[in-house]
Amino acid sequence: MQAYGAARRPRQSGHVVARVLAFGVAVMAALGTAGDLRATETGGRAVKLVALGDSLTAGYGLPADAAFPVVLEKALKAQGFTVEIANAGVSGDTASGGLDRVEWSVPDGTDGVILELGANDMLRGVDPDVTRRALDGIIARLKARGIPVMLAGMYAARNLGADYVRRFDAIYPDLAREHDLVLYPFFLDGVAGEARLALPDRVHPTAEGVRIVVDRILPAVKTFLARLGAGGQKEG
Repeated sequence: MQAYGAARRPRQSGHVVARVLAFGVAVMAALGTAGDLRATETGGRAVKLVALGDSLTAGYGLPADAAFPVVLEKALKAQGFTVEIANAGVSGDTASGGLDRVEWSVPDGTDGVILELGANDMLRGVDPDVTRRALDGIIARLKARGIPVMLAGMYAARNLGADYVRRFDAIYPDLAREHDLVLYPFFLDGVAGEARLALPDRVHPTAEGVRIVVDRILPAVKTFLARLGAGGQKEG
């Protein structure tokens, strides 16, 4: 509209050009700062996330730089996010174990938690009600501290029986609805059942498997970061 107005009123073209230039500067400034909105809110520091989980988070059987939190942090930084992701994965941990250690595994100053627990509960045949209560307790404790949670879900092995599968699989979507959480339904999506993407134990992902996990979970993590007010590339 300004360009059209300039053509109709030549004598004001200088003012129009000035306004256009000012608008362009403002847009460029906005684009320059949009990449790290959260940094403004946190005094210029990176958004601090904690990945609270089991061996799937810890990076069982892999070099430290191939663990899920490290690979996820690199992927987010490559897309313009200023983040630090602490690895609070403990191999063999259950949801109840996570509840026992949540206070010291998630330090003060944490901006958000990616919660990945429950796989070991399922593998041990733990009553899904026990798993549900433990995960609910973790979420409640973090919420009481003002720390938002993203939930990374798990599916039960189908050989555990229809009733167990139904009760276990419902845990994550139910908790996500109850607490209004960002949910990634199945942490091992695209990897589970793929022999080439598993270590010899046929359970834990290889480094390539972790990269696939990260690629698939990335949109949900970006949604979570948007809730935190963290900048980077806009969703599209």
